[in-house]
Amino acid sequence: MASIRFISSRIIQAGSRSKETDRIDLTPWDLKHLLVGYLQAGLLFHKPKLPEALIHHLQTSLSRTLDFFPPLAGRLATIEHEDKTTSFFIDCNNAGALFVHATAQNVNISDLVEPVYVPETVDAFFQLDGVKNIEGTSKPLLAVQVTELVDGIFITCSANHSVVDGASFWHFFNSWSEISRGFDYLSRPPIFKRPLIDDIHYPIRIPLQKEHIQERFFQPGNLKVRVFNFRKESIVRIKRKANAEMNTDKISSLQALLSLFWQSIMRNRRMDPNQETMIFLVIGVRQKLQQLPEEYFGNAIHSAEVSLKAGELVEKGLGNAAWEINQVVANHREENFINFVKWWVNSPLLFQTGPMMNNALLTGNSPRFDIYGNDFGWGRPIAMSHGAESKCDGLVTVSPGVEEGDIEIKVCLSPKTIQAMENDEDFIAALNI
Repeated sequence: MASIRFISSRIIQAGSRSKETDRIDLTPWDLKHLLVGYLQAGLLFHKPKLPEALIHHLQTSLSRTLDFFPPLAGRLATIEHEDKTTSFFIDCNNAGALFVHATAQNVNISDLVEPVYVPETVDAFFQLDGVKNIEGTSKPLLAVQVTELVDGIFITCSANHSVVDGASFWHFFNSWSEISRGFDYLSRPPIFKRPLIDDIHYPIRIPLQKEHIQERFFQPGNLKVRVFNFRKESIVRIKRKANAEMNTDKISSLQALLSLFWQSIMRNRRMDPNQETMIFLVIGVRQKLQQLPEEYFGNAIHSAEVSLKAGELVEKGLGNAAWEINQVVANHREENFINFVKWWVNSPLLFQTGPMMNNALLTGNSPRFDIYGNDFGWGRPIAMSHGAESKCDGLVTVSPGVEEGDIEIKVCLSPKTIQAMENDEDFIAALNI
């Protein structure tokens, strides 16, 4: 791993504390992430021509951006109740975000973008590894690290996952880049108002077991991470094939691509044909719940499971798996999300870190996020990456590509599985459809 030298670390506060947003209650979508880690993502840029004042500029623009995003400058706060339950909310107290300046003096852009597998060096460009979201009572809810390379700049954010989901994470990143370019106001101001659902009263009370809070993070062991880039033309062909196999036009590009990886990974894990396999989807609620606008700031995601026996998954073709995914997504409507929230309040269930089952895949991110539009004033990013918190065996992360219409799919797998995929004639043929 390359040597990283840390130059400075400071707390950045909002320039003016918002009087309108003092406290934000956490919803079930927020609370269920309390025992897992922060969201981590960052962007790689060419180095600006005049980098001397860059750090000061980024700190100043971050402070100005926090004026519009007071939750990210705050801390989590708790209320202990007599019935031994706890309520959580965001105290927008302007305690500040962490800003770290570092250098990787021997690392070039080519060292990060040319290798087949994502280098472990990238993990050192992120803050707050191993910190659970529940620790946001004392840890910053946002930590930025700006790392200078020989010929580039890596800007990363680690954000508390009980405060933001992927959509809100990139909403903040987009807004920061706007302010950095000289905008006085945001093109899409965030909306903090929580959804009003019958019989749901804030603050929500949940029971917490101390052993779960104190439990150490699961260490995933030796894993390889590789990014597969799909050009727009290839995506169209893969989608067309999936739809043709099922005599429909309803299967989306994303559903077809996820099916391709679900099939290949399970085939190369040598699953028993009768064993049930699963892919866990992340469904965005903003698109399906009328009272949630696109600018809603917080978590608005729902997990859904699609399952097929390994034999059926592999033998019945791309279209069959894609259709199963399509039907699960289509059947999740507004009433499903509302019913989930009501059920969760009565039976709280928190996600926890641990090893993924060998017969399961977990998906994350979205090709809808505006990732490569983040121009801080010296050009668009040339690559995106996630931190160590995003590593688990079986994670499939989907992002937009550098060019409009392209899609990047990053897989995190055991070396044995990923090398088998690379030699899988069916998978390679599908990539070249």
